[in-house]
Amino acid sequence: MSVSTLTKETLVEFVENNDIGFIDFWAEWCGPCRFFAPIFENVAERHPDVAFGKVDTEAQPELAAEFRVMSIPTLVAFRQGVILYAQPGALPEEALEDLLKQVLALDMDQVLQELEQSKSP
Repeated sequence: MSVSTLTKETLVEFVENNDIGFIDFWAEWCGPCRFFAPIFENVAERHPDVAFGKVDTEAQPELAAEFRVMSIPTLVAFRQGVILYAQPGALPEEALEDLLKQVLALDMDQVLQELEQSKSP
C-alpha cells in the first residue's frame, strides 16, 4: 500500500477504514523529517496490510494541534481507532519495524477492556 497524504477532511475516514495505521507528522523544512521519510515509505511498501499516512504540519496545522504535535517528525500508531503510540523523533528502520510488530501482536480485546475500566469511576 502506498503512503496516503492526510488532511483534516480525510483523516477520520483513514482511521475508520483501516484497522492498523501509522501516521507521520512532518514538514518539508525539517531535516529529521526528510531523513525519516524514506524509512517510513520502505516499511509501508513491505506491509501492504497496514495503512500509512502523512500529515504535512504546515498545510494541516489543525491536525497537528489536535494530535498535540509539538515536535516533528512525530509518529502516531493506532489500531481499531485507539492511539497506541504517539512520540516525536525519527526512528531507524529496525525500530519502526519493531514497533509495527508490537502493534500487530497486541491483544486488542485486553487493550479495549483496560480502556473501558480506566473510564469507570
